[in-house]
Amino acid sequence: MSRAPPQEDPSPTGVAVSPEVEAALASGGAVVALESTIICHGMPYPKNLQTAMEVEAIVRENGAVPATIAILDGVPHVGLNSEQLKNLAISGSQFQKTARRDIAQVVASGGNGATTVSATMFFAHKVGIPIFVTGGIGGVHRYGEKTMDISSDLTELGKTPVAVISAGVKSILDIARTLEYLETQGVTVAAYRTNEFPAFFTETSGCKVPCRVDSPEECAKIIYANQNMHLGSGILIAVPVPKQHAASGKVIESAIQQSLKEAEYSPNSLLSFLFLYVCACTCSWVNMYVYEQYNVNLIICTLFLSDKKIIGNAITPFILDRVKVLTGGSSLEANIALVKNNALTGAKIAVALSDLRKRVTNMTGPVRSAL
Repeated sequence: MSRAPPQEDPSPTGVAVSPEVEAALASGGAVVALESTIICHGMPYPKNLQTAMEVEAIVRENGAVPATIAILDGVPHVGLNSEQLKNLAISGSQFQKTARRDIAQVVASGGNGATTVSATMFFAHKVGIPIFVTGGIGGVHRYGEKTMDISSDLTELGKTPVAVISAGVKSILDIARTLEYLETQGVTVAAYRTNEFPAFFTETSGCKVPCRVDSPEECAKIIYANQNMHLGSGILIAVPVPKQHAASGKVIESAIQQSLKEAEYSPNSLLSFLFLYVCACTCSWVNMYVYEQYNVNLIICTLFLSDKKIIGNAITPFILDRVKVLTGGSSLEANIALVKNNALTGAKIAVALSDLRKRVTNMTGPVRSAL
C-alpha cells in the first residue's frame, strides 16, 4: 500500500509553505499564487488536473515558482506537490468552496477547503507572495443595489496588498458597478495593453479603465510603488482573453445572456406561463403564443432555481454550467485558454517585480530616491 508523501509542517503563521516556495521567497525570487477553487469547482476531472499542471508548468517556464493554495485537513498550504494536486482534482466539490469568511471554520473543523480569490489573496499576503493569478474575479451581482450581493473578492482587494492578474469579471455580473465599488475601496485597476476593461470571455465591456499598462515592467513598477507607499490595498490587472479565442467569446457571451434570463425569477411571468401552458393543451393558437412569448427552457430552469433555492455563491457555478452546455463545451476551453494566458502574463510580471526589487536593493541612496 502506497503512502502519501509527508506534508510540510505549519510555520508559526499556521500555514504550511512548500520547500520550493519557501526557498524562492527567501531568495527574493518570483512567486505566483494560484487558487484552488478553479480546480475543485471550475471544471471536471481529469481536465481540472491537466489544466492545473499545465498552468503551473507555464509559470515555471517563464521564470517563476507556482504556489497553489488550499486547506488540507485543516492546515492552509501554500504550494502543493503533485499528489496533493491530484487529490484536490479528484475530490472536486468535496472540498468546501472557501472564501475569507470560511477560513476559520474550515481550519477549526480540520476540513478541506478550495480557496477562492479572497482566501487565496489572504494566504498569499500572509506568506509574502505579492502576485496572484486567477481566471476572473467576483464582483457586484446584477441588481446588487437591491440584494447587496457583492463578492468578498472586492473587499479583499480593498484591504490586502496583492496584485491580482485576471481576465476581468464575468459579464454575468454588473461590471460598471463592480468598477465603481473597486474605486470606493481604493483599488488600482489597470488593463493590460488595452484601454477597456475586459469581460472575461470577451475583450471589451464598454467600460474604460483609469490606467493602462503595456509591459510586465510597467506592472511591476505599479506593484512596487503600491508596496513602497504602504497603501494597504490590492491591485487588479485585467488581461483580455487571447485574440484567437475572441470570436468564440461572442458566442459564449450570447449564451451567458440566455443563462441570465433563465436565472431570473418573476412570479407574475411564471403564473402567466402556467396558465397559458394549461390552455395550450386544448387550444392550438394559445400553444403558438406560449412558444412565441416564453422560452419553455427558461421556465423549467426558473422552476428548478426556485425549488432548489440557488442563491449566493451557487448562482455563478450554475450559470457557468449552463453556458458550458449551451456552447457545447467551448466556454470551458476558452476559460482554460484565458487562465493559461493570465499565468503567462502573471509569471512575467512576477519576474519583473523580482528583478526590480533586486535592482533597488543594490542602488545607492540618490539613485534609489529618484526611482
